[in-house]
Amino acid sequence: MTGRKVDVVLINPGDRKQIYQDLATNISAIEPPFWVAVLAAFLRNKGFGVEIIDANAGNISPEEVSNIVNEIKPYLSAVIVYGSQPSASTQNMTIAGKICNALKNNTSSKVVAGGLHPSALPKRTLEEENIDFVIEGEGFYTLKSLIEALRMPTGDFSSIPGLWYFDNGTIRNNPKASLIKNLDEVLPVAAWDMLPMEKYIAHNWHCFDNIDNRMPYGAIYTSLGCPYSCVFCCINVPFGKPGIRYRDPELVVEEIGLLVRNYGIKNIKIIDELFVLQEEHYMSIVDLLIESGYDLNIWVYARVDTVKHVHLQKMKKAGINWLALGIESANPDVRDGASKKMRVNDIKKIVRIIQEAGIRVIGNYIFGLPEDTNETMKETLDMAIDLNCEFANFYSAMAYPGSKLYDIAVKEGWELPREWHGYSQHSYETLPLSTNYLSAREVLKFRDDAFHKYFENQKYLSMIENKFGNKVKEYVQEMTKTRLKRKILDEENSSKLKDNKMVIYGSFSGLDNNQNRIPQT
Repeated sequence: MTGRKVDVVLINPGDRKQIYQDLATNISAIEPPFWVAVLAAFLRNKGFGVEIIDANAGNISPEEVSNIVNEIKPYLSAVIVYGSQPSASTQNMTIAGKICNALKNNTSSKVVAGGLHPSALPKRTLEEENIDFVIEGEGFYTLKSLIEALRMPTGDFSSIPGLWYFDNGTIRNNPKASLIKNLDEVLPVAAWDMLPMEKYIAHNWHCFDNIDNRMPYGAIYTSLGCPYSCVFCCINVPFGKPGIRYRDPELVVEEIGLLVRNYGIKNIKIIDELFVLQEEHYMSIVDLLIESGYDLNIWVYARVDTVKHVHLQKMKKAGINWLALGIESANPDVRDGASKKMRVNDIKKIVRIIQEAGIRVIGNYIFGLPEDTNETMKETLDMAIDLNCEFANFYSAMAYPGSKLYDIAVKEGWELPREWHGYSQHSYETLPLSTNYLSAREVLKFRDDAFHKYFENQKYLSMIENKFGNKVKEYVQEMTKTRLKRKILDEENSSKLKDNKMVIYGSFSGLDNNQNRIPQT
């Protein structure tokens, strides 16, 4: 040991204004970075000095991050660009890059980038960003070995699993670390005490039953990975392959108890890509939560074809008030084209069974999958309006790095966002994929119009008022007053305006009697 107080600073990057535009004011959630907190706990348990900077929650600029790191003087600054949904990592790479640059320019700390996006594009990340290393994979063993190497006068990086680095200007990479076999040995209770717990705020819809109480907020994993291989998803990139591993239900409920007792948390998100899958796992957690008697407001992910009505009453009693369903498309051929193999004869029946148990439903839909046409997208919107779930997310199909769609897009030369934050669903620079039949502009315009058609629909507003009261109805109406600005739609409108002006000038005063162009002032 060298006597230094801190070996590593873990940094959670974020720029809410850039990612969410005006929705960042009071509509979007601020989620605790569980992956950063569990990495911190793992390293702390190994005897390392660890600090966390949650730049996203604190709205801390890159320069301010570097100033804090300068005061701490760690061996290593680790910018962890993770995310609990496919888009959440890549969209933060723009601000992550700025933080890395500030760290390299203003501190003596070595800088490593890890997380989903760096794992998807490790070589490119090392080439393009101002950093020393990239972590490919989960990161636990890589970070441990990297810190140990940096402690030595002449560190040897050649045997550190999952590490990309420069060797006299040449890029080297080592085989990825083995996947964690026993999550309970490596994934301890997260280092919640190192996070600014007073800054986290739940999603607005999650708290429709009590819209004024979105804080405090907790988010935890009970499993890692997903056994499915949807073409648009990149969630398994850090793990290298589809699959799912589980934490001990007793440890999960112990951690939830800590959040309740130490931080007064009621609102909790189960981050698992698919919580409602293996009955023995999720129902053990449900039973333990019922025994605990905690007053919770939980939301979890499920597939329509994994929901079993016999468990719904117990799930509700445990505090699971919301199920997020990946419906994606109303058209089975479009779903099949995206490798979303889901055979459900009556989605509406499943949704109604869930709602009859007192559990709310948030439907997730994607417009612009490869086989989508205007007709199939309208089919999906019509189904969403008919289902009339308590909330809905409308996404445009994106080729996220690490997904099969991204590989196809690169191979075929499809147009992709020029900047990483262009992968955000809500950013000004967003650029979804074209389909085999529609342009990116057509897809995005349909998506944005669909959002307003759904949430401004009187049928939906009446249902919301009936279930949650007039205050929530007014909240939704206020939410829909924010219309996202979109670069590609602005460019289209500008082009149309220019074309219209040319028509006007040509038809009227734009030409003299001899058909010569009159200069316009």
